[in-house]
Amino acid sequence: MAFFKRELTQVERFESTLRDRRAARQKQADRVSLVETIVGEKRAAAERLAVAGATDAKLGRAETRLRAVEERAKTLRAELAEFDEQIAATERALADAKAQRDRDRLADQIEAMAVAIEQAAPGFGAGAAALVDAVTKSATSVLEATRFSTSVDAMRREVLAATDLICWELRSAAVRTRAGNANTAIGVTAEPEQLPTQEIDRQLIYSLNTLLWREGGEVRRAPAFALVELPKLLLPVALRHHHVDYLNARRVQTLIHIHGSEGSPGEPSPDDPQLVDLDALAAGEESVRANVA
Repeated sequence: MAFFKRELTQVERFESTLRDRRAARQKQADRVSLVETIVGEKRAAAERLAVAGATDAKLGRAETRLRAVEERAKTLRAELAEFDEQIAATERALADAKAQRDRDRLADQIEAMAVAIEQAAPGFGAGAAALVDAVTKSATSVLEATRFSTSVDAMRREVLAATDLICWELRSAAVRTRAGNANTAIGVTAEPEQLPTQEIDRQLIYSLNTLLWREGGEVRRAPAFALVELPKLLLPVALRHHHVDYLNARRVQTLIHIHGSEGSPGEPSPDDPQLVDLDALAAGEESVRANVA
């Protein structure tokens, strides 16, 4: 009796390939770790010989052995990097295959819905026709019954026509879904178009204090001793009060050497006593100018 193995799906093939490549990558990483250990030992041995004043011949042989293992380590590291690239490519292919599998499943469900509607339509038509016949084939004519019959018959024709239309639309949706056009296929309501936000002209500057300003309805805060993209409208007042300085300023170069360019991690606390409100500072200057005028 012959046995036949089930053919693997595309997702299963990629998953199998990914497992194999990860296993191979681990073996390669173990080889790299081993050879790097040997490199360390050879370096230490060469260093001991040099410190001990070994002969040129001994030093030469030690250097040759060191260069050989270093070259081997370099080759193995390159091969390890290649494994990483292969794994990354396989992971992307697997993600694409899973997405296609999910789209195919959804398309199958949509097509099944169309088939179910088509199969149910004759039963509805037959039931509606029976109601019409119950009136039209009766020996007695009653106005209310005649109106009912006419209404049912019109509804029957309308529903059967709508059935053909919805089945066509469902099958079209299944085709679009299978092709990756899922939003169109499942009829997701489009969100209202967002108006583009007005672009703010900014200047890259170095903060000397913790800063606060507002953009629209959002409060922005920046730490001290960090590179900050400050709105140019607030730049003059921040410079006048020495809360910021240009990147080419000598003191900024010194501060970057001491503190770096990222400032303290995280956003400054709203209740930080050192927080400088640049909007309030600018408003205060405007008030003073208005009073002087």
